[in-house]
Order: sequence, then C-alpha cells, then structure tokens
Amino acid sequence: MTKADLVSKIAKDAGISQKSADQVLSALTGAIHDSLKNEGQIRIPDLGTFKVTKRNARTGVNPRTGDKIDIPEATVPGFTAAKALKECCKK
Repeated sequence: MTKADLVSKIAKDAGISQKSADQVLSALTGAIHDSLKNEGQIRIPDLGTFKVTKRNARTGVNPRTGDKIDIPEATVPGFTAAKALKECCKK
C-alpha cells in the first residue's frame, strides 16, 4: 500500500476529503517524529510502540573486499508491534 492508497482509505473510512486525510496522516507522522525526538518513545494502542534505541559501535566486514571496518555507534528508531497487530497478521 502506498501513501496515496492509505490517504484514500482514510478518507473513505472517515468520510472526509482526501486533502483532509492527507493532513491527518501528515499530522500523525509529525507527532510520532516529535515524540521520538523529545521523549524517546510513543505507544499507540492496538498498533505498537515506537522508540529510540542506541546501537553500540562494532566491527563489521566489507562483503566485497573482506576488509574489517569500524561501524560507529548510532541512535536509531525501533518498533515493537502490539498484540492486536500481531494477531491480525496471523493466517
């Protein structure tokens, strides 16, 4: 599903215009970004938890040359799915 498909689905399900649905989606992603930047995590019931995690520095291997390389520590976003989301994906 693309962003355009998601905007169309939100607009149809909520009974609003596609322009409004696009603004809602933009506001949601902006709120998630702000929360991760300021608080480090956001929990959305039935969806999951977005959180910032620290990845330690480590040594890796360049697959092309086989040379060892140093990979610096990094701060990265992570996501843990809620039970409801996991259940809806089961077949």
